[in-house]
Amino acid sequence: MNQEIFVKMAIDVWRGQLNATNKLFGKMTDEELMQEVSPGRNRGIYLLGHLAAVHDMMLPLLRFGDAILPELHRPFVELPDRAVVELPPIQQLRAQWIEVNEKLASHFNSLTPDEWFTRHASISEEDFVKEPHRNRLNVLLVRTIHLSEHRGQLVLLVKKG
Repeated sequence: MNQEIFVKMAIDVWRGQLNATNKLFGKMTDEELMQEVSPGRNRGIYLLGHLAAVHDMMLPLLRFGDAILPELHRPFVELPDRAVVELPPIQQLRAQWIEVNEKLASHFNSLTPDEWFTRHASISEEDFVKEPHRNRLNVLLVRTIHLSEHRGQLVLLVKKG
């Protein structure tokens, strides 16, 4: 019973952060996404691609299968903003953001509470015995924080008025 409560709480917070981020992206213009969060910092387009790429990497990390957007990993995770001259169009990134999060939601809904406490793909069975906190639920918690941090940056791009 406790596992069910912990999993429900974590997924509810994830969904809340995701919904808030979706709402934010929905009201942001393409022009706003091309702006820097602050001088010399990441642009909104980079953060959109970065979040889509990181969420995509959750698929193999949580042992849900292969990444569906591997082409986003290099320009949005391995490299800093502006290292790639030509990024995918914003509309494509918006669609990919939705696509990867729908895929994650489908997998999240299929896991039992017990399965959330199984190892993620970056830890061996042997090490997991010694470090059981390195589980799928822990990945969800860390990625929720990551999403929240970047949403806080993106808010700075929305024009007031």
